[in-house]
Amino acid sequence: MKGSLIVKVLFLAMFAAVLLAPFTFLKPVTSVPVVTEEQIAPEIVVPQVEQPRHKVSLPDFAGITDIKEKKRQFFDFLRPAVIRENNRLNDIRNQLLALKVKLSLGAELGEQGSALLADLGDKYRIKSGLSLEAQVEELLKRVDLMPVSLVLVQAANESAWGTSRFARIGLNFFGLWCYRPTCGMVPNSRVSGATHEVAAFTSIEQAVQRYIHNINTNPAYDVFRSIRAQLRLEKQPLRAEILATGLVPYSERGSDYVLELTNMIRHNQSYLEPSESD
Repeated sequence: MKGSLIVKVLFLAMFAAVLLAPFTFLKPVTSVPVVTEEQIAPEIVVPQVEQPRHKVSLPDFAGITDIKEKKRQFFDFLRPAVIRENNRLNDIRNQLLALKVKLSLGAELGEQGSALLADLGDKYRIKSGLSLEAQVEELLKRVDLMPVSLVLVQAANESAWGTSRFARIGLNFFGLWCYRPTCGMVPNSRVSGATHEVAAFTSIEQAVQRYIHNINTNPAYDVFRSIRAQLRLEKQPLRAEILATGLVPYSERGSDYVLELTNMIRHNQSYLEPSESD
């Protein structure tokens, strides 16, 4: 009996082992988590750096932490271009004054003088139908200088001392607009439906020339030109503080803008060219 009992126990043990074998020798399976679309990391978009539209080596005005040094470098950087443009305009103005003398003496302008008058009449938008004397007088009102200090403080004001995007990328220190597609830089804040761009230039000279030409031709600045002509008539210097009063239309801020310019002229005298005759 005892022997048969042992046999039965062994038999049951073998039977149980057979039943459990498939589960005992199975390899463990690691579950793979399901990744949803929300869990997928978004693609990292690297913002593109806007490249300059010019090859001019600009000082890093934003990196100059010393305010006095920043002002000095800013004015020194722009001043030569302003002086060169004023000299160019003065040469043309002297030619016009020579034509005025000829006309006052009843002399003919000649082929060269007539060509000069016609060319300047187109560039400075002189009305057709005027007498030769009237054309010369109107041109003398427009072909004239800008006080160096006024140009410099306007550039500082409009470009945040050379740190603005438009100054860095397009050498536009004066906030000048253009209206042809791709003529400049699209303002980030441009409202829907607007088509203007901020003009881009390839040289400082080009930017300064465009700025002064705008003041000398745009109907908005007729008051400025009248003030300047009156100062010329009275043989008075072209003082920046006086002429700034003719720039009310330059900014939507109007008279507040003019007040800011005159304050800048006064507070920055030590950085502006002290010997300028304007």
